[in-house]
Amino acid sequence: MELEDRGMSFEMEKPLPVNYRGRLLCHQRLDMFVDGRLVLELKSVETFHPDHVAQVISYLRLTNSRLGLLINFNVSVLKHGIRRIVL
Repeated sequence: MELEDRGMSFEMEKPLPVNYRGRLLCHQRLDMFVDGRLVLELKSVETFHPDHVAQVISYLRLTNSRLGLLINFNVSVLKHGIRRIVL
């Protein structure tokens, strides 16, 4: 709602095609893609795992974006659950 109120464009659960050697392998779903350049991956976990970071990096490459935020909502203070990932 906050993004809508600010007039920002975003897509939720954006499907991303994964190709290998010119052939479609599958689709991945990106939690949120903001303004055509920011990848948001939302989690509710005890702690971030390297797989979570790898997932965001994969989404960055698939969208040709440079900036992603990995956000964990399972923390007492939200700012402690945000990890910035830049390619």
